[in-house]
Formats: sequence, structure tokens, C-alpha cells
Amino acid sequence: MESLQKVKETLKKYDQEHIIKILEKINKEQQEELIKQIETIDFDKIEQIYINKDKKNKDCKIEPINYTDKEKLSPKQKERLEKLGESIIKNNQYAVVTMAGGQGTRLGCIGPKGTYKLDIGEKGKYIFEILIDTLKRAREKYGTEVYWYIMTSEDNNRQTIDFFEENNYFGYNKEKVKFFKQGELPLIDTNGRLLLDKDYKIKMASNGNGSIFKSLRKSGMIRDMEEKNIKWAYICGVDNIMVNMVDTLLLGLAIEEGVQSASKSVKKSYPEEKVGIFCKRNGKPGIIEYIDMTEEMIYKKDEQGELIYGESNIVSHLLNIEALKEISKHDLGYHCAFKKNSYIDENGNEVIPTKPNSYKFESFIFDGFEFLDDMAIMRVKREEEFAPVKNATGIDSPETAKKIYETFWNNKIKK
Repeated sequence: MESLQKVKETLKKYDQEHIIKILEKINKEQQEELIKQIETIDFDKIEQIYINKDKKNKDCKIEPINYTDKEKLSPKQKERLEKLGESIIKNNQYAVVTMAGGQGTRLGCIGPKGTYKLDIGEKGKYIFEILIDTLKRAREKYGTEVYWYIMTSEDNNRQTIDFFEENNYFGYNKEKVKFFKQGELPLIDTNGRLLLDKDYKIKMASNGNGSIFKSLRKSGMIRDMEEKNIKWAYICGVDNIMVNMVDTLLLGLAIEEGVQSASKSVKKSYPEEKVGIFCKRNGKPGIIEYIDMTEEMIYKKDEQGELIYGESNIVSHLLNIEALKEISKHDLGYHCAFKKNSYIDENGNEVIPTKPNSYKFESFIFDGFEFLDDMAIMRVKREEEFAPVKNATGIDSPETAKKIYETFWNNKIKK
């Protein structure tokens, strides 16, 4: 009763009386679950996010960022950089962090996206299995097993762990694999009210890939890395089946340039391609979205005929442990998406809207770059390192990813 009273006071304070009405109608078990959930919510933070949802980003001075083209490095340069990177790998000071909180709904897959099976090879391969192949190749090449941290979500954490257990980690050492959960934020309607789901809990959604920094800290994973003497962590998404997660060249480039972070880019396919582009924002590394680029920025070229703003972000980021620790101390700010979401009204009836009715708030991983002084960018070939599986058909689909993957590995075998 004491908890219920405190929760009611909190809900009144933040104009969430509709939840009080539901609390008074549901059974004791449901009530206890909802109270427990409400007690975990930072209402001050939610209120500020909602109030500031329409505020635009402050004006930024946008400038091009320098990059290194992998294909233009000489054999001697590559050898030097790779040796620098190899020393970190062989001393067990390197980790991979994979963001795998999404579901495979858009692909027609029931379950985590990483459990989606592509028509590759004789028996097909799961996305997680393909990523593990990358780690196995690194094991064979460098004689050590890289630590792997996998960020799941509330929705798919149990399914992901069960999948790995059922498949015996596809032959990788399970002691080197750790799972941790992504953060969540409530969905909020146009009146600033929290939405309730059919199970009489507040409707939550993952709060963007930018939450990875705080999630690493809160889950104890950064502390775990420090205890293992890990110096560098490579962060990527789960859906790029061509991702090279253990890249000594990128690692060596970061070390040689004396920066805390390095990212891979691919050359923009054409000026109007709707992708995020690496740049400098007020002198700090960052990403500018296509919709924020002026026409001049979209088409401007340098003396060699290259686009000034042409380095596309493929979510392939390397950071040292100090950078991870620093960024994890900060709130990155939130981007707002207006979406359709069903909910339970104060009378317990389900409402299915016909148009957008609520806000989802997300932070993006590149928002953390503003806390870095500089970063190295390495341009790689799209056909060698970027084959995302996002859509059921068309661009970035299993069909296009399979073609890139098989073409690359068939050429490797021939060589």
C-alpha cells in the first residue's frame, strides 16, 4: 500500500492520472508489476525529453573531415599499420561489441534479427553464425580468441542467449561471449502521457544505438573490459554480414594517428544517396544526415573530382577504452520519431490508431563523437565490407547481401 501511494503521488505530479485509474482496476499481481516498472522510470528525464522534442539542433559549423583511402596505402604502409594492430590483438587487448537489439520483423523472421537464416552455402547460415565465422578466422590468424560483447534488448535478450546455447555458440568459446541489454524509454502521446500496453505495463521502446555507451557502463561491461585489460573495442551493428570486426589495419591507423577512435566509411554511390556522412561539427568529428545537407554540400567536389562530403557511415566504429568511459558519462540527447502505436485507454479498452499518435525517442551512436577531439576515417570498398540485411526485398535485402557475400568469398577462394 505504501508503494502504491508513492507511485500515485508521482503519477499525479507528472500529470499521468490515467495510469492511476488503470492501477485501481487491475488485479493485485498486475498492479505489483506496474508499480515495479513505474518505480524504475526517471520522470524528470522523460518530462524534459518531451518538452524539448521540437527543439532543433544548435547551429553547427560543418566542415569536411580527412580520411585515409585503404586502396591508396602502399604495401609498406599497410604492413606497418597491421603490425601495430596485431600487437593489440595478440595481447588480448581487443574486443568486439555488436548491437543486436532488433527483431527480424521486417525480414519476416520471428525472433532476433541475428537469428535470421540466409540462403548461403549448402545448409544456409544465420547472421550470428556469419559473424562468428569472422571471429574464428581471427582466432586462426592471430592465435587468440577475441572477446565478444553482444547488446540485446528487453524484447530479445532471452531468445538471443537461448539461440547461442542451442547452437553451442557455433564452435566459439562461450567464455569469451557476454550479453548485456540496451536501454529503453517510454512511448509518449501528443499530450505528454505515457502509453499502456495490453499487459497493463507502460509501453517501452529501445532508446537508439547511442544508448550503447551508457548500457556498457550500467551493465558493468566497461568495468569487465578494464579487468580484462582490453584497450580497444570495435562497435558494429548485427545486420552487416560483410563486417570485418577484427581489422588490424584500422586499429593500426588509430594508433599511428594518436586518436581515440577510428571509423570505416564507404564512398557515396552518387551525390543524392540518402546516407549519413562523416564530417566535422564545430571542429569535432560527427555525422551529418542527408536531410541536413545543403545542395552545395551534396554536389561540391575537390580538385580530384571527389565529393567533399562523400564518406558514408556504415556503423563500423573503433574506440579505445578511455573514449568509451568518457562518452558513457554523458547524455547524448534524443532524436524524435512520430509513430503509430496502439495502447490501452483509462477504461481498459485497446485503441488502435489510424495515424501517428506518439513519440519514440532515440539517441544515435555518432552523437557521442562530439566528446572526441578527433578520429581517423578509413575508406573501404563497399563490395568488401558492407552488405546490410535490412529489408525483405530490394535494396539491402537478403538477396543483395547474399550476392555481395558469395562474390567476395568466391573471389577469395580463386586467389
